[in-house]
Amino acid sequence: MNQDQIKAMLLDIEESKLEFSVTLTGKESKRVNGLYKPDTCEILLHNKNFTSDNQMIYTAIHEYAHHLLNEEKLEESAGLKPSYQRVHTNQFWARFHGLLEVAEEKGYYVIGLENSPELAELTEDIRKNYLEANGRLMQEFGQLLAKAHKLCQDAGIRYEDYVDRVLKMPRCTATSITKVAAAQVNPALGFENMKLVASMPQAKRQEAEEQLLGGHSPDTVRAMMKKKAESVDQKTKLEQEKKRLEKTIQQLTSRLEFVEESLASL
Repeated sequence: MNQDQIKAMLLDIEESKLEFSVTLTGKESKRVNGLYKPDTCEILLHNKNFTSDNQMIYTAIHEYAHHLLNEEKLEESAGLKPSYQRVHTNQFWARFHGLLEVAEEKGYYVIGLENSPELAELTEDIRKNYLEANGRLMQEFGQLLAKAHKLCQDAGIRYEDYVDRVLKMPRCTATSITKVAAAQVNPALGFENMKLVASMPQAKRQEAEEQLLGGHSPDTVRAMMKKKAESVDQKTKLEQEKKRLEKTIQQLTSRLEFVEESLASL
């Protein structure tokens, strides 16, 4: 693919009103496969790093996700240059994985497991015998910790001390394992995703579980659930902001009066 074809593909995946360029550098880099420059809206792809168009498309979409988020930040700041303290945030990964899903639907990109039957077989082994098996084991572990907690209470023993100095476990680890066991999450998700689902309100767990089992990435699901939780209507948001501003103005007015009185008495 040439750079014009890549740009047309990216725009077909998702439109952007902010003009950008795509450049194939003709170079190989040991540090990065691609780069996005927010000041000039340039996507640079070190095409000598790739052995197939599919690999290059993956990196192009990665950099395009940066561009789309840059566009959003510029709109929010009314054109002022935004600050970029962290670029690979949960918001970024969720956006990137969403773009990859669209690219797959449109036939631009494939993961390509079908090209390696051995990898496909290994993947199934990892899912069933390691991710799911570990999830099930951790569920059982959490049930045992809950039982130990009850026995500590019955014996007048501080459970925290038991966890710290007998089991020699970080308390936060013991808490998260117990929480997963209590939530009864599907072990097929794997323990890390089980923790993610267990951390959500009960009403959202089933939907999150279905999204993960349906192929969405953990970052995508986390962002999706966060967005729904924050879906407060615009009027409520403005009313809340109005109250905050009124309170701040009142505090500043009182402070100004005090300063003026102090100056007058000098």
